[in-house]
Amino acid sequence: CLDRGLIAMSEETWATIAQLDAVTASVQANADAIMSLEGVVSTNANDADAAWLILCGALVFFMQAGFAMLEAGIVHPKNMTNILFKNICDASIAAICFWLVGYGFAYGDSEGGFIGKTNFGLDLIYNGVGEGGSDGWAGWFFQWAFTGACATIVAGSVAERTTISAYFIYSVVLSSFIYPVIVHWVWGSGWLSAWGALNGPIFSGNPATSNGFIDFAGSGVVHMVGGWCGLMGAIIVGPRIGRFDPDTGKVNVLYSGNSALQALGTFILWFGWYGFNCGSTLAMSGGMGNIAGKVAVNTTISAACATMTSVFLGYAIEGHWDISMGLNGALAGLVSITAPCPVVDPWMAFIIGFVGACILHAGHYLI
Repeated sequence: CLDRGLIAMSEETWATIAQLDAVTASVQANADAIMSLEGVVSTNANDADAAWLILCGALVFFMQAGFAMLEAGIVHPKNMTNILFKNICDASIAAICFWLVGYGFAYGDSEGGFIGKTNFGLDLIYNGVGEGGSDGWAGWFFQWAFTGACATIVAGSVAERTTISAYFIYSVVLSSFIYPVIVHWVWGSGWLSAWGALNGPIFSGNPATSNGFIDFAGSGVVHMVGGWCGLMGAIIVGPRIGRFDPDTGKVNVLYSGNSALQALGTFILWFGWYGFNCGSTLAMSGGMGNIAGKVAVNTTISAACATMTSVFLGYAIEGHWDISMGLNGALAGLVSITAPCPVVDPWMAFIIGFVGACILHAGHYLI
């Protein structure tokens, strides 16, 4: 009887062990499946982020058409080909220069917080499937579109009085050095960066208390840099012949412009601006979609407020409705909201648009 009992217990023990082995194998299989699923989810998230950057980068590139139409609608018809030629060359020069040296200067390893020193010609980006990530191929494409937008701002500032060859030199210098260096300061790991500016003349050196310069999508990095370059260019080349009366200094209207092209260009720019601002989340995974939605709302509110403020200010000052001031107002509102768009509420965006429109009018009559 004792032997039969021991045999029964042994059989039960082996059955239990077999069950435990089966459970262990099942758990291991589930763990492997979860790990595999995590890899798939991670890959899909990276793919979604890359797709988001490519889509938004394409929208920003489409802004080149907006600049082209806007500027073609402002210059005299005889100079239209010249301004369109500059726009297409800006995008092309920016692509070549930003690929060869600009991207490395902007996002390479920092040299003293001033300039990047690696990744020239994208030599550090692995040429394999899924290895580029949002900081690789798609990242370069998105940032190139910004470079082209910055360069093209100047085309309107020096329109109708600058040779093509001189403009080529400017475009190469800005795309290769001026713009990338500013990008490194603010968006890379330079001395102003919100991520890397721990040591500098205005920072504490303590990661917990050191705050860098925050410019979410480029009010300063892109538009101010392009604007200052345009202002310097305009000062150097001077006004167009006949723009000012030589005796009284009064402004002469040389050409009233093509309102249809101006409006088309502004609508294209406004449309592309959603890629500009929303795309600056640099991702769509990890809850970034909600931030992109907020950015879109604030961008819209600021542009709309600035448009109507400019329309009514223009009427109050000039005594008639002026579509050109409304169009410029929209652009002023878009530029104004670009830096703080993810961190302000819609009512703040409304005020920012209003202030931007007022500054636009002040600058218009001052110049």
